Amino acid sequence: MSASAEGTAFASGPLLLGVRHHGPGSARAVRAALEAAAPRTVLIEGPPEADALIPLAADPEMKPPVALLAHAVDEPGRSAFWPLAEFSPEWVAIRWALEHGIPARFIDLPATHSLALRAAEEAEAAAEDSGDLADADAPERDVRVDPLGALAGAGGYDDPERWWEDVIEHRGAGAQEGAAFAPFAALEEAMEALRETYGTGGHDRDLVREAYMRLQLRAARREFGDAVAVVCGAWHVPALRKKVTVAADRALLKGLPKVRTDMTWVPWTHRRLSRFSGYGAGIDSPGWYGHLFAAPDRPVERWLTKVAGLLREEDRIVSSAHVIEAVRLAGTLAAMRGRPLPGLSETTDAVRAVMCEGSDVPLALVHDRLVVGDVLGEVPESAPAVPLQRDLTRLQRGLRLKPEALERELELDLRKDTDAGRSRLLHRLRLLGVGWGEPVRSRGSTGTFRETWRLRWEPELAVRVAEAGVWGTTVLAAATARAEADAVAAPSLAEVTGLAERCLLAGLQDALPVVMRVLADRAALDADVGHLAQALPALVRSLRYGDVRGTDTRTLTEVAVGLAERIFVGLPPACAALDADAAAEMRRHVDAVHTAVGLLPDASAAHGPRVRWSSVLCGLSERDTVPGLIRGRVVRILLDEGELAQDDAARLMGLVLSPGTPPAEAAAWIEGFVGGGGGGLLLVHDERLLGLVDAWLTGVPAEAFTDVLPLLRRTFSAYEPGVRRTLGELVRRGPAERAGATVGGGTGLPGFAAEPDRERADAVVPLVRLLLGLDEIEADVGAGADADADDNEYAGVGT
Repeated sequence: MSASAEGTAFASGPLLLGVRHHGPGSARAVRAALEAAAPRTVLIEGPPEADALIPLAADPEMKPPVALLAHAVDEPGRSAFWPLAEFSPEWVAIRWALEHGIPARFIDLPATHSLALRAAEEAEAAAEDSGDLADADAPERDVRVDPLGALAGAGGYDDPERWWEDVIEHRGAGAQEGAAFAPFAALEEAMEALRETYGTGGHDRDLVREAYMRLQLRAARREFGDAVAVVCGAWHVPALRKKVTVAADRALLKGLPKVRTDMTWVPWTHRRLSRFSGYGAGIDSPGWYGHLFAAPDRPVERWLTKVAGLLREEDRIVSSAHVIEAVRLAGTLAAMRGRPLPGLSETTDAVRAVMCEGSDVPLALVHDRLVVGDVLGEVPESAPAVPLQRDLTRLQRGLRLKPEALERELELDLRKDTDAGRSRLLHRLRLLGVGWGEPVRSRGSTGTFRETWRLRWEPELAVRVAEAGVWGTTVLAAATARAEADAVAAPSLAEVTGLAERCLLAGLQDALPVVMRVLADRAALDADVGHLAQALPALVRSLRYGDVRGTDTRTLTEVAVGLAERIFVGLPPACAALDADAAAEMRRHVDAVHTAVGLLPDASAAHGPRVRWSSVLCGLSERDTVPGLIRGRVVRILLDEGELAQDDAARLMGLVLSPGTPPAEAAAWIEGFVGGGGGGLLLVHDERLLGLVDAWLTGVPAEAFTDVLPLLRRTFSAYEPGVRRTLGELVRRGPAERAGATVGGGTGLPGFAAEPDRERADAVVPLVRLLLGLDEIEADVGAGADADADDNEYAGVGT
């Protein structure tokens, strides 16, 4: 650098480069200014505890976006991030300093103070919200000022992003000497005017931060002279330029609260750059800004080519002509709107009109994949990390389960060792509160050997891992300790049984004895049938994992069978004298217990749980003190299981629908009996049951009809349209016509005859044979038989 250039750069003291965090225009300008000024050191807005982490930015394995993570050692959930993308001015300054071998330092308020201050502010806000500090005379909080919004408004823009693009992103680089510093001088002047007008702008903590920055700047000047470059938010530049005594700055910093902190690098995503964190700045279109920073030339043409490629991958017809026309339209829109170059709004409008045919559906995909993006950064292994994070990284590598920002589904076959290990890891992380994966319903097989997970790695999960580190140094040890603690602290029996199921899924054999002991103690003391009924299904589901996962479930079986016996004994009195809401809840419990009992070992033995359960249901079906909803459901269960003949079911229905039963009670019985899956078909195929319902309904008094109508509508509206149509046709025909049409057991409707229609069935035989490949099989068999005959004939001739 020439002496005149150096004099220009540092003529008024240190070079203060005010930037917009995550602004590609600012990043390019910072690089140009540093190249022109060649400072002896670079000071950057950020926590000083991260100074030791700066050299890692030169590691080839470090790929932005990344973030500095600071968290309290004793309370890892109290944390803060300082995100850095490839187009962040702070990242550009760090990389420039490392490439040129000059020292780079962070000069913002240390995280040890900022985390403690944030906790104090949150506690104060919570106290104010609760009314503890409410005071009518207390001054109102200042409204926080958005500097870019204020400047955009002064420039006649209603959108700060558009103003920034026009003034900064679309600004060409000047060739004259000193042009590299011109944008920073203009921003500094604008910020001085804003600070004079708005003061702190509601950012009261900035006074403390800026006092610390000034102290660090003075220390750097004593060491390096005025050849110091500072990269910070443009809002702070006037405060750093301001003449303030050392004593005044130290007075602001005196007595600040502290908390012990740890600092490290963590991967970040473009999607998370849109959030306000750490630097207090967010952007709406990180993918677009990344493109503007990386594109060497013709950014609009390159961007629309990217869009076309994405749409083609989604099987949309987009040609080169579409790209050319979209480029022309974007330029025309920019000219009509008085903009120097097309921005994101112009390119978006052009894509909608030309490539998406006016539809916002494919445009949403473009916004999600390109404008925002799912880029996930990478951090080298040498970065500091808690032991649990290192163990998790080792397991991820061994199981070939790479964290990705893009949401994806993972199918696991638990009969394979690798997939079984992946399943255990994901279940253990869920138990630790690290929600990397969420189990979803499998689209294929529903067997216990298959699992489907929806995976998506979020940067905040690094904090969850740090929090879980208090339970152990490995994922297995931490999950085991957490399961044991959760079992002891679980408030209900159902939560303990759910925890037992999760322990089996996660393969936590060492935690199971503690969980099972707590489960047995809770089950013995809990007399609430509802609680027992909630607990049994999860317990029985757990028994199914023994075959695939190789776990010993004998203790679990004993507890489950004992739990079922207690339900059998306590259910009849628990079903008596219930109101409508309680009856509906008990009905759900009965359904859940019925499903669970069928899965118990030896359920169908002579004296097994299933026989005992059927006996309990038979007793409930004829008890008048049991609500009609439950009695109807019980009769339906017995009928479906073959424990009750159709004649007996018709008899019970006839008793309930007799004139002596209140209409509301009868309607509830019908809802329990024919509600749910298959109830409509039951009425279609059983003429007696339909006739009983029809006769009862026509005999309901007018004054009671409006009371039972909601119950009946709720029941019958759940049927498939075809079932409702068939029932309507049967009812329309009336009892006499139905009786005449159903001689031999039919309904008189198409498809419901007494005997199969062979002519209609024969019409589909060729298609069925084609689908099953029977013709090809018979042809192969015939060919084989012919070949055998030929062989036999040849053999005879030879003989």
